[in-house]
Amino acid sequence: MIIRRRLTAWLGCGLLAFLASGLLPTQVASADEPQATQGSPKVELVLDVSGSMSARDIDGQSRMSAAKQAFDDVLNAVPPGVELGIRTLGANYPGNNRQVGCKDTAQLYPVSDHLDRTEAETAVATLQPTGWTPIGPALEKAADDLQGGGNGSRRIVLITDGEDTCQPLDPCQVARDIAAKGVDTTIDTLGLIPDASTRSQLSCIANATGGTYTTVQHRQELTSRVKQLVNRSTTPAVNPVGTLGTADCTTAPLLKPGLYTDHEMFSENRWYKVAVEPGQELRASVSVSDDRTVNQDYGVLLRAVTQSGREIVRDQEDGSGRTDVVSAGLRYPKPKADNDSDDSPPPPETVCLQVGNSFSAPASVKTTPGLPVELSVDLVSSPKAASDVAFFGLGSGWWLLMFLTLTGFVAGTLWGWLSRWRVAIWRTH
Repeated sequence: MIIRRRLTAWLGCGLLAFLASGLLPTQVASADEPQATQGSPKVELVLDVSGSMSARDIDGQSRMSAAKQAFDDVLNAVPPGVELGIRTLGANYPGNNRQVGCKDTAQLYPVSDHLDRTEAETAVATLQPTGWTPIGPALEKAADDLQGGGNGSRRIVLITDGEDTCQPLDPCQVARDIAAKGVDTTIDTLGLIPDASTRSQLSCIANATGGTYTTVQHRQELTSRVKQLVNRSTTPAVNPVGTLGTADCTTAPLLKPGLYTDHEMFSENRWYKVAVEPGQELRASVSVSDDRTVNQDYGVLLRAVTQSGREIVRDQEDGSGRTDVVSAGLRYPKPKADNDSDDSPPPPETVCLQVGNSFSAPASVKTTPGLPVELSVDLVSSPKAASDVAFFGLGSGWWLLMFLTLTGFVAGTLWGWLSRWRVAIWRTH
């Protein structure tokens, strides 16, 4: 019995030492390793409380009531670490003095990581549709509310049912000025039952800062979208880079892996180039936003071709009716050459990417500027070339399965040997 315990202890210690020897990689960072520091994400919800918010056309209730219910749901689901604030526009001045009405914006709840949900909900509950729609001034103040306190992402979520009524301060230009400051501030806009001109203005505001525009017709849509945008603030932002596609591949810009923005006219094709090394896989996707009224039946095309014009792969997505974004994507693996050991590896292949659309619009809709385009380009190791990706269909975890199988075999053999040896000793006595 003593011999059995000693051998069992020896076997256990040996196995633990084997596991600790570094054959199994650890994902626990050392305490001495520098940790990335980033401030908390900040979000300010900017709510239109102008007189038009009293209209009763959202699920049988007023726009204001729908917004209040949505805010209650959102405040109860704010992710930990997010600093949230609320600003209003048109909530306090009911008169006709334009100069006064166009200054009517106030912070209802300060941007803070110590959210008192009861206090915030109570403040929202007291709001009543009142005054003007000073979107431009409200955006300026909201950008100021988000300043200071680290380098975390900053997001403004604007909920309104109409255009700015305080021109000549153009809210779209205000958004451009905010973006030009170089601060990571994104403005997302939501239009409650908007008309064409409102939709155009809100799309312009969002596009100026890399944000999104969404049309909302139901309360649950509003709740879901605002929650989604607040949660998105916790994801590290990737700032897109402006580029300019050309009419043919020869003069097209050469893109590296990243996120790019461009504008494309209705029914236009634009070209870009990517250099793909042997053993790499090109992954590309494109999204085209229909930021104005368009005709039904449209599509977006993303196509990869060689410089000689031979098509490699394509994806085309069609749609009907009005949607905010249409996207397409493709993958192209470039296999390694057979002579990998040569001193002079083969040059990269230039792949031409064609982005096209089949949008059209009524005669009353302006076609300039073009439609917003977002193009994502990535280059990863091709599965056929990466030794750590596919092994008998087991993926990148095959080595762990093999190790566990081998460990079980060795342990079973040792235990069988130990049992036979113990029986032999017992018989001799």
